Amino acid sequence: MQYTHLGRTGLKVSRLCLGTMNFGAHTSEADSHAIMDQALALDVQFFDTADVYGWTPGEGVTEQIVGRWIAQGGGRREQIVLATKVYNDMSKEGQPDPNLARGLSARKIIACCEGSLRRLQTDCIDLYQMHHIDRECPFDEIWEAMETLVRQGKVIYVGSSNFAGWDIAHACGEAARRHFQGLVCEQSIYHLDNRMVELEVLPSCRHFGLGFIPWSPLGGGMLGGVLNKPKDGRRGAEGMADRIEAKRAQLEPYEKLCADLGEAPANVALAWLLSNPVVTAPIIGPRTAAQLKDAQRAVEIELSTETLAKLDEIWPGPGGEAPKAYAW
Repeated sequence: MQYTHLGRTGLKVSRLCLGTMNFGAHTSEADSHAIMDQALALDVQFFDTADVYGWTPGEGVTEQIVGRWIAQGGGRREQIVLATKVYNDMSKEGQPDPNLARGLSARKIIACCEGSLRRLQTDCIDLYQMHHIDRECPFDEIWEAMETLVRQGKVIYVGSSNFAGWDIAHACGEAARRHFQGLVCEQSIYHLDNRMVELEVLPSCRHFGLGFIPWSPLGGGMLGGVLNKPKDGRRGAEGMADRIEAKRAQLEPYEKLCADLGEAPANVALAWLLSNPVVTAPIIGPRTAAQLKDAQRAVEIELSTETLAKLDEIWPGPGGEAPKAYAW
């Protein structure tokens, strides 16, 4: 496994990030624990989760699964870089709480951090990410809460997710005004078939020294070789057949290119992301330990300039960075 700095920080993280969104929802606890064990065996030490994962209102099911794995000991907590998120509604089912609804108030951040720490069975979160921008809450309040958690030793680094380029600039500017480290990374959707972040988000990350963590790097399975897979799992999911037909004109040359390279389509899609110097680590969400092991190959693939150009032809982006992508 290769490692890189998380943005401008001195923290080293693996070039693949283990996403846990399937844990508890589509993957059993036993299988989830096996996947995390396999991740450590493969030196994938960057783990990403969120308080809302598991999709049982207010329960933090996925964090609980990760926490019980950490509690087994054996140096598990010390070996991983642990990231989670705050923003979404954490009210209990049937007990709506306006101060636990979506948002980033200081009260919400502090309360949700304490909840995540309990569920994860740890004293400290390495990377605490705002899961979405909250334009109704001023950054003075947000940064005050984050600074408090950092001073208390409950959080080390702060990141964002699903922020626009101007949200990143605003957040970084307000943090600098307070002499606070502020954001160290952004997590957003990015894959060959969705390249909108190239307009302003990636340039913002590069300018402010943020790492970039792509989620859904395989486009919900579309870039994983769907044309030659049986119609089960994601291939058989509702609406997937329509998506495949809508993209067939691109999927066919894409999968042929991957076959000519002798590489699995999923690994080519990940290698394409890793070829971008702004990208820190794509989030992979395996449902089995075997899928995780297969993904390790992506780190070893070096795509040629010719191959990158062919991928651009098949999956054209927005035309570069703003404003040149649409003006001059």
